[in-house]
Amino acid sequence: MKQVFSIFILLHICVVAWAQAPIYTIQQLDEIVLKTDRYLETFSDTQLTSVLNDSVLVRSASSLTQLLNNNASIYFKENGLGMVSSPSFRGTTAQQTAVIWNGININSQFNGQTDFNTVNIRNFDNVTVRSGGGSVLYGSGAIGGTIHLNNDLQFNSAFENNLYASYGSFNTWDVAYNGGLSSEIFSIDVGLSRTSSSNDYPYVDSNKTNLNGQFYNNTFSVNFGYKLNNKNVIKLYSYLFDSERHFSLISPTETPTKYQDFNTRNLLEWQGFYGKFISTLRLAYITENYKYFQNIEKSTFSFGEATSYIGKYQLDYKLLKNANLQGVLDVTRTSGEGSDIAENNRTISGFSLLFKQTFKKFLYEASLRKEITNNYESPLLYSLGLQYRVTPYYAINLNGSKNFRIPTYNDLYWFGSGNLELNPETSNQIELGNEFTFNKISFSVVGFYNDIKNMIRWLPAGSIWKPVNTDHVLSYGLEAKLQIEQQFQSHKIALGSTYAYTVSENKDTEKQLIYVPYHKATAILNYQYKRMSAYYEALYVGEVFTLSDNNPKYILDAYVLSNAGAEYALGKNRNYTLGIQIKNLFNINYQAVVNRYMPGINYNFYINLNF
Repeated sequence: MKQVFSIFILLHICVVAWAQAPIYTIQQLDEIVLKTDRYLETFSDTQLTSVLNDSVLVRSASSLTQLLNNNASIYFKENGLGMVSSPSFRGTTAQQTAVIWNGININSQFNGQTDFNTVNIRNFDNVTVRSGGGSVLYGSGAIGGTIHLNNDLQFNSAFENNLYASYGSFNTWDVAYNGGLSSEIFSIDVGLSRTSSSNDYPYVDSNKTNLNGQFYNNTFSVNFGYKLNNKNVIKLYSYLFDSERHFSLISPTETPTKYQDFNTRNLLEWQGFYGKFISTLRLAYITENYKYFQNIEKSTFSFGEATSYIGKYQLDYKLLKNANLQGVLDVTRTSGEGSDIAENNRTISGFSLLFKQTFKKFLYEASLRKEITNNYESPLLYSLGLQYRVTPYYAINLNGSKNFRIPTYNDLYWFGSGNLELNPETSNQIELGNEFTFNKISFSVVGFYNDIKNMIRWLPAGSIWKPVNTDHVLSYGLEAKLQIEQQFQSHKIALGSTYAYTVSENKDTEKQLIYVPYHKATAILNYQYKRMSAYYEALYVGEVFTLSDNNPKYILDAYVLSNAGAEYALGKNRNYTLGIQIKNLFNINYQAVVNRYMPGINYNFYINLNF
């Protein structure tokens, strides 16, 4: 920590000195939006991406699970509303989906995944879904795809405020404030949010109620940007998350439990623009803390604490008018300990080389990455993407890559069970995509094939369980996305939908992995007339196996959920919105996990103020 602090002070001194240089010219600064994740913007042309923002974020519940469940092809294994939520992206495991905060991978150091119900979306400008492998860009876990939580700093936007408040069934509150102030040379955004719920919903077709399901979470974020001069910009992103969840009971006789999270993320970035060069220095400090109470009536708990220091230097060079070369050096130092893990340190160093060239109808991008650590043998990672635009309305994309997932702290260091001989999981994948765009109609369909080796599983070894590299999984299928917008005088109609067909099977047994549906589809139809708008959402999830032998007696049935809502805009500039939502409109009885019943029909009222 002292070393990081020293680097920060040194950087600050250099910044102040540079800021005094005579090249300081405020008048020449352009109005721009600063985006932290240049990888996502530059090296995603040949893979499917979807950006969720604006009204989609406002209409969604604050949970990242509910946002993506209704707007993406990802399947979620959710242990009841608001409980532990694990994604399956293109038939992969939860550990094989990476969550990226402003360009930084934030998957847990302990179990290698992100619980999507511990991410509150109210503090982000947009959420981007990137399908397919991305380990060259984002490291461990980016096998099935990546989810990006982005904050964009906007200059010259004066003073803006947004206040959102909603109240719904089961005493559910969702309140958030976001405010921003900027000029030509600085920008600052502040965000506060709180979500809480008694979560005591009745089960459909039953006299039972969800017990011990209450939860709350609080978030606080500050994002700051400052133009030192016409060549240098400094940015700071900070985020704090605090939550407590009582885990729902299957039986009233079970002992009530609860789980507490306290996580912080800080990122300092210095970006310089020097002719054909763009220099980016990034320093990040991330903490992860949890406490698990096996009995909420007692003060005893198990815990885990991890701290990560990340340093990254990125140099972009415009090699030709239509070609970019990029080199990246990074070092990550992680310290972690817990009730079942002795204190251990892990240092990972990496080097990446990326290249992209664009022609009139054709572009290609290629990248390599190699990591060095003494904890495991890291493979050479690569990615190659090609795009050919056949016509102005039709393009073909081809992408191939090798990706990986490193063993977690639990895998390596768990008392009596950790296995230091583990190798990373590796994935070789290829995908072929087609994109059609005409006026305000767009359609894309992507076929993918993913060969995953050295899957890490915990298996019995005598009287204990140990993690070993064992499974070989093949995942293949297709994803499709359709968007249509039409306007007739004052009437606007928009349709958006996704569909995924996924086969994900153990190559040895030729059985579908548990909790991976063959089919998932989403659709949303929106109608707007002057100040009024109404919408209808539909979600279809096919049946899933719950046992590895695919026993048909233990299948969760397919289900179709419907949500409906209406809004009315007030004010001269329509900057105040009142809305109502009806969720699970037809009161469907469904489960995402065996014996974890989800709520029936429920309601939500909200107001969104922009001033």
